[in-house]
This record gives sequence, structure tokens and C-alpha cells, in this order.
Amino acid sequence: MNKNETLNNGPLKNIKVLDLTTVVMGPSATQCLGDLGAEIIKVEHPSGDSMRLIGPFKNDGMGPLFLLANRNKKSITLDLKKQEHKKLLIELASKVDVVVSNIRPSALERLGISYESISKVNSKIIFCSAVGYGSAGPLAGNAVYDDLMQAASGISGLFRAIDGRPRYAPINICDRIVGLYVVIAITSALHHLNQTGEGQEIEVPMYETMTQFVLSDHMGGAVFSPQIGSMGYKRLLSTTRGPYPTLDGDLSIVVYTNAHWKAFLKIVDDEGLMEKDSRFVSQESRTQNAIEIGKYLADKLKSKSNFEWLTILKEADIPASPVNSIEDLLSDKHLEDVNFFHHISHPTEGNLKVPKFPIQFSKSPASIRLHPPTIGENNLEFNV
Repeated sequence: MNKNETLNNGPLKNIKVLDLTTVVMGPSATQCLGDLGAEIIKVEHPSGDSMRLIGPFKNDGMGPLFLLANRNKKSITLDLKKQEHKKLLIELASKVDVVVSNIRPSALERLGISYESISKVNSKIIFCSAVGYGSAGPLAGNAVYDDLMQAASGISGLFRAIDGRPRYAPINICDRIVGLYVVIAITSALHHLNQTGEGQEIEVPMYETMTQFVLSDHMGGAVFSPQIGSMGYKRLLSTTRGPYPTLDGDLSIVVYTNAHWKAFLKIVDDEGLMEKDSRFVSQESRTQNAIEIGKYLADKLKSKSNFEWLTILKEADIPASPVNSIEDLLSDKHLEDVNFFHHISHPTEGNLKVPKFPIQFSKSPASIRLHPPTIGENNLEFNV
């Protein structure tokens, strides 16, 4: 890291967060808070966050999923079944601004850790619980993972609607999205605290959050009461949406507006098609006929190489992109020019290459100040 990256001028500077989260969703949220300047005290069981155990490794307990979601944190180890460790946790909670947990509420209750117990020693505490299902519903308290939430919220069902086979998106999409909602909730509560002096309890339910996220695209005619049409956004559910094969690869292209279509039809020597064929005449007609529109694009795009198409489409102001592999991203010219990857010198893992916080602030920039901690690295600092 260069010197500027170690300076803390972030918008959450001087905010202290006690982090009781594990796996992906919670740690990705608290890393965002840490990148934005907050001091994050990560509480781990002596056996460590389970994400430490997924390799490849240089050293046991320091796997890439852990390394990429736990920078800008200090780690202490507590066994909360021990009275003295629980007492230390409550003492730490009395000195921070935020407690965030994705421990199941029933387990927290058995441990005697709750908003009520902590607010007795810290009346201004913000206590954020990320849970599987909202506490008012019959599924409250059930264990959840990303796969289960993709299935429950309709994401897997959308794949089935396209080609008959339910699948999971090959990223922890629910964990990552709900983690961002945790960040939104906490920063909003901090604003409320700053205005009123009031702390509060927050519940972020994964199921409801992801259902809202999915239905925002696919509510369709069900948004009206009574329902006036089918659910689902046809363009997104089309079996021919793309990306499309070219002479030497695959291309993502969005010929979306009327202006895009007029420009594209000129490129492929098919001017006048919008007037002759009612399927092409408007954005609505193209949406309703998305499968046929996709077939048309697939037929036209196979005639040229990716480079040829990208050059032509850029000149015509039609959005397009090559289909990158994850390996391609490591040498992407744009990412290189915006200094997307940062290098962290880690005391046990050596040089780490990590994606930076992507948002740019002119006055209060995010920063990478601390390497991902080894288990209990900061125990002495907190008298554990």
C-alpha cells in the first residue's frame, strides 16, 4: 500500500463497530464499513471464521475468501459460552457505536446478548442483526445460506423459467446484496443517531430483502390490483437474450432504444425494418417479442469478429462489451488505469492483490489501512 492508502479520512472515521459476523454476508458488510473509515473489532470463536478454511492456502486459516472480506479489521477471539468472555464482550459493546451480528437470534438469546442487554450499558448503541427471515414470520429463526436464499427468493426459479432447469448464480449474490443493505441500514442509523442522539435496533432479513430485490424487476402485471398481466420481465427471461457468438468469441450488446435500433439496422444494411416489422417498432414491442429479437441479433453478429463489432458499435454509440472470464479481469486495461487492484503486504501471507473499494469520494475517500488479521491477532490490545 502507498502512504495515501493508509490514511483514514473516510466518512465513518471515529465510528467503532463490534463485528460478530461470519462467513460472507456479514464480513463483506463490515469490510465496507471499515473501508469507509470505521474501526472494526472482529470477534471470532477460537476456531476462527469458517471462511478461513477455504483454500488455496499459503498458511492454514488464511484462505482467499476470508482475505477478501476482512481487511481493515482487528481480530480478537472469544468463547462466548465462557462467562468471563461474555463479560468482556459486553464491556467492549459499551464503548462502541455499532454492534452487528449474523448469529441466529435464538443463539444470541441463549448467550444473553441482545439489544436490550447491550443498551443497558450503552444507550446509544446501534444493534444490527442480519437474519434469514423476519422475526414476525413463521420461518423466523431458520438457518439460511446463499443457496437457500437464491432458491427461496425466486432467483433459481428465474433460471427454470428460461430453460426449465433451476440453478444458482455462480456467485454469493444474496450474501453480497444483503451485506450492502446491512451497510445502508447502519449508515442510516448512524445519521439518525447524529441527528437525535438515539440508538436503535435494526433487523435485516435476507429473505425479504432478496424478494424485494427480485420482484423489483419481475413483479410485472402483479403490481396492479387486480393483476392485469403476467409476472416477469420478458427481456430478462428471453432464451435468446445473449451474449451472442461472433466470428471469434462472444459479445454482450444492448440494442435498447429506438436510436440504438436505427443505428444498428443501418450498420447491418436493414434500414426500414422498424417501419416494416411491427415487432421492431417500439421498446414495448421489442420486449414482448424478445425471443425473436434475440434471434435476429444472433444472426447478424456472427458475421464479424469481436474487435470489428466493438469498433463499429462504439462509433454508433451502441453499448457493447466482450465477455470477460474472471482471469481476463486481472489484466483488464480499464481496471489497470483506474488502479483497481491494490497490493497489501501481509505479515504471514506476503503480497496480496485485492480489489479496492470502488466508490470515489472527493473529500472523504475510502482506504485500505489494515491487512486481514490472523486469528486473535489483536487479543493483547483488547486484554483478551
